[in-house]
Amino acid sequence: MATYDLEEQEQIDSIKHFWSDYGRLIVTGVVAFVLGVGGIQGWKYYKRSQAQQASVEFGKLDEAVAKGDIVEIRNVGGEIVDRFPGTAYAPMAALVVAKVERDDGDLDAAARQLEWAAQNAAGEEARMLAQLRLAGILLDQEKYDEALKALDADVTQAFVASYSDLRADVLVEQGKTAEARAAYQQALDESDETSGWRNVVQIKIDALVNL
Repeated sequence: MATYDLEEQEQIDSIKHFWSDYGRLIVTGVVAFVLGVGGIQGWKYYKRSQAQQASVEFGKLDEAVAKGDIVEIRNVGGEIVDRFPGTAYAPMAALVVAKVERDDGDLDAAARQLEWAAQNAAGEEARMLAQLRLAGILLDQEKYDEALKALDADVTQAFVASYSDLRADVLVEQGKTAEARAAYQQALDESDETSGWRNVVQIKIDALVNL
């Protein structure tokens, strides 16, 4: 019995020494793990909550667009961008507001919205659309080099024709006829053969003969 008690005491002493040396580290690790798991779950909940709220606000933005209420579009769109910048709805709201600003003649405001959308869009399609529309604004502002820079990006097949067409428009304004013709031809080659938009591009190519 004494031998058993001695061995047991030695084990207890060993555990005490181990806990004394490493106990704090173990506790810290466990706490960090628990907080980390909780933090991840909390962050996921926060993201879902933000997306749900942004969705509701975007519904209001749709209603404002349907009514043609420019003031409401600006207000609701701006609120979505300010309050829910990390959601997919914010870049879309910026695109909507940019169109309103452009139609209203405020090209600088439209450009700001599109720049933000291009930089913050989570999806590639939204980013490419924002870049394309930004290039169109820059063309209207006669900022040709900046417009070409905005169009100098890797895009999916669905955007190649639109990017090439707009690039050609910019090159025409710069007097670079040969380069413009090549870009228009690329737009034709990459576009859907059943699209009526091809006729517009062909008219642009034909017009270059007189330049």
